[in-house]
Amino acid sequence: MSTYQQSSEGKFIPATKRPDGTWRKARRVKDGYVPQEEVPLYESKGKQFVAQRQTGVPPGMCPIVAAESKKEREKQERTRAKKQEKDKDGVAPSGSSGGSPLKVSSQPSNDSKANVNVISDALADKLTLNVPEDVDTEKQLKKLRKKIREIEQIESRIQAGEHKKLDKDQLDKVKKKAEILKQLAALENSSAAAQS
Repeated sequence: MSTYQQSSEGKFIPATKRPDGTWRKARRVKDGYVPQEEVPLYESKGKQFVAQRQTGVPPGMCPIVAAESKKEREKQERTRAKKQEKDKDGVAPSGSSGGSPLKVSSQPSNDSKANVNVISDALADKLTLNVPEDVDTEKQLKKLRKKIREIEQIESRIQAGEHKKLDKDQLDKVKKKAEILKQLAALENSSAAAQS
């Protein structure tokens, strides 16, 4: 970082003394000249893009809105941390005398129980599938018919003399044919009764 001096001829770097005692000449500096050590480092477009992305603001989002949402999020995290600390303080250490190793110092209120019940009911309503039973029975009928087809293929292989090449699972499937036929008949009867 050299210091420039101004004269009638323009800017110049003053003469300096070398360690061996000789003098460097004063050097004239043209207007707009930036010494090498003061030139900013080159940054590629990729580095510039990454530096912009690391500002913490998603592309297209207003920085003011981002700052407000960050403050809100931090506030929520602090309250959560305080709540967890209170919960930890409410639990007695395991070395304390008493019947159970962990005890809660205060009983939960009825309001919190009611809130939990309301929330769980709402979640249960949302999580239940509103699929008609006809679709379920149709799927089950389709699955059972497919199993019967597979069993018939295995039986034809047995009759052709390939029973030595069959797996244990395939043989078990053949044994369950009567049970599957009963299920299929029961489902067909129930679906026929539901349609009429």
